[in-house]
Amino acid sequence: MVKVRNPQEIVDMVQKGSYAKKRVFSIVAHIDHGKTTTSDFLLKRAGLMRPEDAGAMQAMDSDDEEQARGITIFTSVVLLAFNDNRQPEDEEAYIFQINDTPGHLSFTGEVSRALRTSDGAILLVDALEGMMTQTETNIRLSVGNEKCKPVVFINKVDRLISELRLEPAEVYKRVDEIINDVNNLIRELQPEGSSWTVDFAKSQVALGSAKHGWGFTMEILKQNNIKPTFVFEKYNEGDIDFLRKNLPLDESLLRMVIDHLPDPITGSKLRMKHIVSGVDWDTEFGKSILNSDPKGELLGMIAKVFIDPKSFRPTLIGRVFSGSLHQGDTIYLVNQKKSYKVKRLGVMEITDLLDMDMVPAGNLFAVFGFICPSGESFVRKEYAESYENKDDIPRFESIKYSCEAVVSRSITPIDPQDLGKLGEVTSKWLMADNTAKFSLNKESKEYVLSGIDPLQIEILTKRINKQVKIKIGEPIIVYREMCTDKGELYYTKSPNGHNRMKMYIEPLDPVATKLSLDGEINEMMDRKTMGKILREKAGWDAKEARKIWDTYEGNLLVDGSKGLQRMDRIKSAVIDAFRSFCEHGPLAKEPVMGVKATFTDCTVHSDPAHTGFGEIATMVNANLALGFLSAKPKMFEPIQHADIKTPNGTEGGIIKVLTQHRGIIGDILPDGAYMRVTGKLPASELSKGIADDFRGATQGRAFFGYQFAGFEAIPRAIMEKYIMEIRKRKEMTEQMPDGSNFKRFIYVRT
Repeated sequence: MVKVRNPQEIVDMVQKGSYAKKRVFSIVAHIDHGKTTTSDFLLKRAGLMRPEDAGAMQAMDSDDEEQARGITIFTSVVLLAFNDNRQPEDEEAYIFQINDTPGHLSFTGEVSRALRTSDGAILLVDALEGMMTQTETNIRLSVGNEKCKPVVFINKVDRLISELRLEPAEVYKRVDEIINDVNNLIRELQPEGSSWTVDFAKSQVALGSAKHGWGFTMEILKQNNIKPTFVFEKYNEGDIDFLRKNLPLDESLLRMVIDHLPDPITGSKLRMKHIVSGVDWDTEFGKSILNSDPKGELLGMIAKVFIDPKSFRPTLIGRVFSGSLHQGDTIYLVNQKKSYKVKRLGVMEITDLLDMDMVPAGNLFAVFGFICPSGESFVRKEYAESYENKDDIPRFESIKYSCEAVVSRSITPIDPQDLGKLGEVTSKWLMADNTAKFSLNKESKEYVLSGIDPLQIEILTKRINKQVKIKIGEPIIVYREMCTDKGELYYTKSPNGHNRMKMYIEPLDPVATKLSLDGEINEMMDRKTMGKILREKAGWDAKEARKIWDTYEGNLLVDGSKGLQRMDRIKSAVIDAFRSFCEHGPLAKEPVMGVKATFTDCTVHSDPAHTGFGEIATMVNANLALGFLSAKPKMFEPIQHADIKTPNGTEGGIIKVLTQHRGIIGDILPDGAYMRVTGKLPASELSKGIADDFRGATQGRAFFGYQFAGFEAIPRAIMEKYIMEIRKRKEMTEQMPDGSNFKRFIYVRT
């Protein structure tokens, strides 16, 4: 384990250091492009690792599971002090606050959460593989979603020299292609009025090899009065040690971060208006947030929940964006609407918490003693109490994730008496990774755990099993039920006949669906703000937008009525029924998505004894089911964007494998010595050995990656077959639903 060599120096720099000397950033890349190996050299430069261990120890992968699999699963946080060799020795040192993030698709949520606390990003790209799916995803997350300014390290240049035996001109061409690919995406996503593209000539790009420990920028080449061909000469001579000693990788990384990534004040001015809502930026509080003012009102965010895999104790990691957080403070969690006292405060150094009594704005922090979901905003309790309506308290926008939970496994306790404990344990782990979801099937008494892919579920179930012994079902793909047309207007009644509702269902427009899924509109938002967002971004009528009763998982419930009485009495029951319908659709109890349900009339009995939850929920559920089944419903399956790079001449085998797995070919383009084949692939095919098929078709020489691309309707020829298979698995009647079991709730005037 890496121990902090200079803990008091870190404390002093966090609490008293100049903001100009602080950098908070994430290291992001596609899987196996070398993030954690690269991080070793920053640890070495800070004096926390022997030079000979750098590049081999991969110290940031501290978890047993990470070491066993050879991949990063959890973001590791470390604070390191550095001196800039270009400045006098007695000048104030820099402090880097670093998130080393995973590259695997399964753990992309960790990347999103890390970037929320960052001002910049080091983007790693493999010189051989080039831009891959997660490279593109990480640029979209960092530059597009979180407004983190990037620099680029093109790693594994040694492979171009020693494996592919490319001439210098060919290597330069390859590097230029990668930089152009990166810049094309940055231009599309960078903040308006900014110029964030990277340029090797400006030393915003470093080239090197984390495996062999060398790297350079243009500035370093000029300083040493050498040309890039010098590297080729040293490889030809077999003198890699010379490169490691004279072109140390850490020096180029250090300079890029210092010279081109923003300090916390600059970063806040760039980012805060994009990621914080509910703030009047002309107030003292607004100015404090924009200036990362440690003397201002407190605003922070908990972005990561680290649960020790041995003790299972949670540590919450986040960032203070305004004001200062003190040990002993009572903070108010804005979304949870709960208050907690900060009993232990500090900063994380990989797996250790370095205690300190105060963390000012512009710094990462760690607190110990309670747990809440990642993505939570907080303010001082006293400040929260100044708001009559707690929904008006400023908060951070929901973190946007690039993937959906599309794979499920059932989990049941071996001891039936542990069912409640299993729910508690699973809830805690999902606070740490809220890209996963779970629910209790009340009929089968089993939990259903859903995640991005089978690996994420496997890691979660291993963690859960350490605390509660469980039986785990086979991986199951999670589909979506969606309507494709406007349904009929139904008039349904409650079982006792005393309450009635008119409602219809129609497809929700794609923009509003995405706003709901991304959390840009949510149930905690006041209706005026929600209406403004829907009007500006989705073209909704302002009056209709303000009459939304609920938004849930990409679905909206809208009040299309006028002047109804006693609706406040049944509102919670109506919303609960709507959410239950969204979770378990009529076709096969799969989640419903992209539905807009509008009620136009309702009669509520004057006696509360006749308006119980069961009466109202049954009436609403019957109406929703009938309306949905009349709206030309279809089953939609999750689709992955496939990106495969394969040696020239082997692309035919890749195309054959894709088509055998219901894949659709997109482009087939030359990429140096490789062909790049892109296309779409049903997520269900990933569990059928397609990775092995790719390897077999290319003698193991293909590189491939996947990225969630959304949901598409299952082909009509096989849709009913799929629905029947799901219904059979769930022990439902094996016939297509027609709504007949709900027709007894249709109200008929007599």
